[in-house]
Amino acid sequence: MSSRVGGRAVSGADTDRSPVSDADVCVVGAGPAGALVASRLAARGRRVVVLEAGPRFDPADRPQQMERSIGPVDGRGDIWGMGGDRDAYASTGDRFYPLNANRVKGVGGTTLHWQGMVYRLHEKDFEMDSRYGLADDWPIGYDDLRPYYAEAERELGVSGADDNPFGPPREEPYPLPAFPPSYSDSIFAEACEELEIATHSAPNARNSEPADGRSACVGYGTCQPVCPSGAKYDATVHVERAEEAGARVIDRAPVQRLAHDASGERLEAAVYATPDGVEHRQEADAFVLAAGGVEIPRLLLLSESEEHPDGLANRSGAVGRYFTEHLFAGAGGTIDRETRQNHVGFMTSESHQFYDHEEPVPGSIKLEFLNYAGPSPVEMALTGDTFGDELLADLREAYGNHLAVGALVEQLPRWENRITLDDSRTDDHGNPVPEIRWSVGDHARRTIERANEIQVAILEALDAEIEWVVGPDDTGPAAHHVGTTRMGTDPDESVVDPALRTHDLENCWIASSSVFVTGGALNPTLTIAALALKGAEHVDEWL
Repeated sequence: MSSRVGGRAVSGADTDRSPVSDADVCVVGAGPAGALVASRLAARGRRVVVLEAGPRFDPADRPQQMERSIGPVDGRGDIWGMGGDRDAYASTGDRFYPLNANRVKGVGGTTLHWQGMVYRLHEKDFEMDSRYGLADDWPIGYDDLRPYYAEAERELGVSGADDNPFGPPREEPYPLPAFPPSYSDSIFAEACEELEIATHSAPNARNSEPADGRSACVGYGTCQPVCPSGAKYDATVHVERAEEAGARVIDRAPVQRLAHDASGERLEAAVYATPDGVEHRQEADAFVLAAGGVEIPRLLLLSESEEHPDGLANRSGAVGRYFTEHLFAGAGGTIDRETRQNHVGFMTSESHQFYDHEEPVPGSIKLEFLNYAGPSPVEMALTGDTFGDELLADLREAYGNHLAVGALVEQLPRWENRITLDDSRTDDHGNPVPEIRWSVGDHARRTIERANEIQVAILEALDAEIEWVVGPDDTGPAAHHVGTTRMGTDPDESVVDPALRTHDLENCWIASSSVFVTGGALNPTLTIAALALKGAEHVDEWL
């Protein structure tokens, strides 16, 4: 029978989790990258099996999950079942890294609770060394990914408008119209006009109108941690398409290690465990690792052998290295007018005016006008200790005049920021847990300081009472895991080639933000999707 962990798992111990015979492709991970790869290859007639560490959640539970998410007791981890020995990790760097705060293990992956912001990286993000003498250039450029970006926008059903004067060139409109600016966006627009800051719409992987069998966004405002209506894209869309095309998705099947042939040049099987405690070998002609920027390097390191004593695909020593994030900068407070806070659970306006910088420092800033500043009425009602008329009075006094400006800030990849194995603690299968060593760096600090200057200026132009500022000393990560199996042409300095195939293993590809060379300051999911589509094409050509 199935068991409830957060949302209800719809498959249990009696589900058939035996290996698939004669598989062409084994995909590890059923998040957006793995789902897109599986869907694309299955549609082309390939026999595909997907191994997912977490459960398959029942979409019928989403309204209940939404209700629990806004209650005073349950947290995001409880909604999606994160935590415990299965998800244990260590953080030993200069900054504590809250890994489990923003990830999900399950069919659909982290898109089950993501905010849904989707962007193409700017051209300069692929050319950081050439332009600024910082970090390294990618071995591919924006033009190489441009057709895959367009395809990814169609697959995810992106709502947007071609009104960003600072964005990279586009060849066609977004699939769906942009969401209109929110009420608080109009307030920010006044200050931005005064300060000569251009604003524009923010592309969203959520339906602005009914499409693809899913409703338009109905404004629940709980995008993180759950969209009850299904208007926001999540990877179960492509999991279902993959299954309809013949793929098999095995949930609760965490891969323990990858096994190679006698030569050490080719993978033979993914060894996975099932809830009954049995290990199975899933053999295939090709393997695609799509389990994210932490679990992919961990799996490669766990798969060490005589032929690969430092872990698989790690001739360069770069597996787990260059762990890169986006940093948050923000400022907020209150103004003496209505703002209609929390009417929208996602951003509808932003500015990339400070993204393509002329000098190396400060780096890229994506300025965000937050629609979810301050508490919602529901949050206040459920977490406070007043009732009836007293509660209504509290709501009238404390709700509706909050504003906040956020930003994602560029972090440069650093060799010392890395994912490795912590041999002092094991997970529920006896494997060393991932150890995260992460620090911020001077480049990011100076960029956060510049972002704060802009944010404070906007709030001051509105005569706001500034109540908080998140700066370089208290910044946090955006849960965008970038760079731990980087792409390159030199096998001694990178893990995968421009076709996303590992240099060291002829039948292993990686589809993940882990292959990014640099991360810019933009949410990575659209680039992940574009690379997954590109990688699926290369795998299909190889088979």
